[in-house]
Amino acid sequence: MFTGIVTALGEVKAVERLAGLARLTIAGPYDAASIDIGASVSHDGCCLTVVEKQSVPGGMCYVVEAAPETLKLTTLGALNEGDKVNLERSLRVGDELGGHMVQGHVDGLGDVLSVTQDGGGWRLRIKPPTSIEHLIAPKGSIAVAGVSLTVNEVDRDSFGVLIIPHTWAVTTLSKLQPGSKVNLEADMMARYAARLIEARRNT
Repeated sequence: MFTGIVTALGEVKAVERLAGLARLTIAGPYDAASIDIGASVSHDGCCLTVVEKQSVPGGMCYVVEAAPETLKLTTLGALNEGDKVNLERSLRVGDELGGHMVQGHVDGLGDVLSVTQDGGGWRLRIKPPTSIEHLIAPKGSIAVAGVSLTVNEVDRDSFGVLIIPHTWAVTTLSKLQPGSKVNLEADMMARYAARLIEARRNT
């Protein structure tokens, strides 16, 4: 489980594409002693397992593996050496829940329609896949590239979010432009509520 509060930016150091999976080497500022082999780390909203690690000056390098389904359905398949990714370590019992409950299971790719400055912040308009349109509501939560955001408005086939300057500065959201793809994860409570409604309709 995660909260959608990005704790670091990682840099892709290598991408090894093998038959059946890809191995990504990521450099980040975390202490290698604090992350075990088998630990879960969110990468732009995708939960991946650490399979190798080593300490390096300023932090650590580690390897995660992504299956073909993950590469196909998320932005991880387009990552190249030098790209930055939003990182978040898994939630521990007793940690502050600053964002909202995020599973790290991407529901689909959203299309960035516009990026405009709004006062001191930035407003993004995103077109979600039709499969999750019904799960997005004004003032609800959504994870965009692993970042917990509040939905400001919802139109027929798109929604808007406002990014504060701090979030803009410390995440990869500042790299987005019209035409960019972003990983989206709908709010967990909205997903379960929709499932209950569907189940009642079918009884």
